[in-house]
Amino acid sequence: MSDPIYNVLFLCTGNSARSIIGEAIINLVGAGKFKGYSVGSHPKGAVHPYTMQLLKSLNYDTSFARSKDREEFAKPGAPEMDFVFTVCDDAANESCPIWPGQPMTAHWGVPDPAAVEGSEAEKHLAFADTYRMLNNRISIFVSLPMNKLDKLALQKSLDQIGRNQLALEKSLDEIGQVGRSLPKAG
Repeated sequence: MSDPIYNVLFLCTGNSARSIIGEAIINLVGAGKFKGYSVGSHPKGAVHPYTMQLLKSLNYDTSFARSKDREEFAKPGAPEMDFVFTVCDDAANESCPIWPGQPMTAHWGVPDPAAVEGSEAEKHLAFADTYRMLNNRISIFVSLPMNKLDKLALQKSLDQIGRNQLALEKSLDEIGQVGRSLPKAG
């Protein structure tokens, strides 16, 4: 019997930068355990050129990248999500569709790199910072012992990743030890 593959959705307003970056990262670092998707509540209709440039420079396959509306994943026949993460404050404050299967949700707000004004170097730095923040959070998330945490412990971990990444990194060993003593999620 093989381990389940968890579907993870990153939700943002425009689906042109943060959520696309999240989708790319989880599909790489969580390969075989997680499948990532991204949507926007008000999609821009195109992926931001700096997003594409950044991902390509880091050797990501960008063939998946397109700006999608959240309704695409709320329709019958769409993949059922196990986790939904909002990565911008606007999307976190909007009413979201009811996702089939009642996935676990958390807010992992990250500043919008597309909103940064300044030199080209400052704009590129903003996209690199977004990548760094999401990569750190997603790397912590994919290392959680999913099969050892009950729903309450898992939700607490998801919320903590979004609030205070450093505290979670320090307590990840503790979570793992606690997780070994908890009943498997079911």
